[in-house]
Amino acid sequence: MLDASTNPTIPEILTRGVEQILPSADGLAQLMAEQKIKLYLGIDPTGNDLTLGHSVVLRKLQQFADQGHSVILLIGNGTVRIGDPTGRDSTRPELTDEVIVQNFQTWKNQASKILNFDQIEIKYNGDWLDKLTYQDIVKLLAKTTVQQLLERDMFQKRIEKGQPIFGHEVIYPMLQGYDSVHLDVDLEIGGTDQLFNMMMGRQLQKSINNRDKWVLTTPIINGTDGRKMSKSYGNYIALTEEASHMYGKLMSLDDDQILPYFTLLTDVPLNEIEEMSQAMERGDNPLQFKKYLAKTITSMYHDHAQAERAEQEFEKTVQNQQLPDDIPLVKLSVSHLQVSQLLQACLPTESNSQLRRLVEQGAVTLLPDDNKLTDFFTQIEVHSGQVVKIGKRRYFKVAVE
Repeated sequence: MLDASTNPTIPEILTRGVEQILPSADGLAQLMAEQKIKLYLGIDPTGNDLTLGHSVVLRKLQQFADQGHSVILLIGNGTVRIGDPTGRDSTRPELTDEVIVQNFQTWKNQASKILNFDQIEIKYNGDWLDKLTYQDIVKLLAKTTVQQLLERDMFQKRIEKGQPIFGHEVIYPMLQGYDSVHLDVDLEIGGTDQLFNMMMGRQLQKSINNRDKWVLTTPIINGTDGRKMSKSYGNYIALTEEASHMYGKLMSLDDDQILPYFTLLTDVPLNEIEEMSQAMERGDNPLQFKKYLAKTITSMYHDHAQAERAEQEFEKTVQNQQLPDDIPLVKLSVSHLQVSQLLQACLPTESNSQLRRLVEQGAVTLLPDDNKLTDFFTQIEVHSGQVVKIGKRRYFKVAVE
């Protein structure tokens, strides 16, 4: 778990790393000043890699826990069986209870880099959603209108395109919103993509429990290519990334991401971030601040010594164009093979689509001749001692047996 280097005030908790607070930030600040509040974050029980993008909302959750508020991490083992509408043609496969438990353990192991689970209560919404009767669901449906359920942007786009909207998709926000009622919370936090569902919970909380619920959304960060950080784009930085890869990926960011990353992903004081902003406006080289960012974040998820080594390796291999000292050996049984086969030997856990994307992006080079490999299926000849360079930081030495 990350060490808390600062103790943010209520105003900073409600502004830094926050996209929106509804109905008002002032009202929530006043409530927090008067009492400890009850809040939750809902997550899908998937076992996917967590990224720095996920860390924004997790860091926010931990800030509330550090302040002594009653914090709940809600596992959506009930709602996952329905599936949040995504606009995709295919629906997600139904998960068994055993898979859900395994997925959450994987998720928890990664999230433990940020969350202190001694301070956070874990609940499962299947414990109450699975017990809802036909009459209970009808009563819930009576608390909202079809027009309200169809207000979601995704549904409006489908209506415009003449695409179907299925019944289970329409009632999903209502069932997720019921979590707020059952937990009887003051606040729910989540990403901006969950705003509609969280506002449904606010409406039901007001209607059924006759009291207010605030909603806090956190912003979405961009990935290494300037687009929204997404595993489908391959532009993400995982929390479990090796130190050298994490540092290198952070160094590949566009300069305009330096300040947002400092603000959303670190505890570096805001006045120091403002000083960096002014320095860059005066013409100071952004490289020094990007290296500070990369070292800061790498230290958070590893340690200072590993971050130091990652910085030294980056300076040697990228800035000074030298080969690293310790290059993994890839053993091949043949010297004639396709580029696809060579990459599969180097990166056996990567998908073919990702490997092909690397080739198409011009990210694969055969050293020492600087032969850029641009055709995924072309036949090449390699010999022992050659080095495959993938991207800016990954190297593999070939050994033909």
